[in-house]
Amino acid sequence: MLRYILIILGIYFLYRFIFDFLLPVSKAAGEMKNRMKEFQEQMNTRNYKTQPQQPTKEDTKPKSGDYIEFEEVK
Repeated sequence: MLRYILIILGIYFLYRFIFDFLLPVSKAAGEMKNRMKEFQEQMNTRNYKTQPQQPTKEDTKPKSGDYIEFEEVK
């Protein structure tokens, strides 16, 4: 009789441990992982938008009428 009571108590505590501790912890860990992933995606899109674009060859060449070479006269 005592053996059955101990088995029932063991099953009850195992059930409580699984559903009151393990499942909430695993759900919280999964939510945290998703939030971190979303945060990283947001930071990547912000960094992509704020990165300066590389100048093209057309931008680096001076235009023929815009620049006058200056030499100092002594």
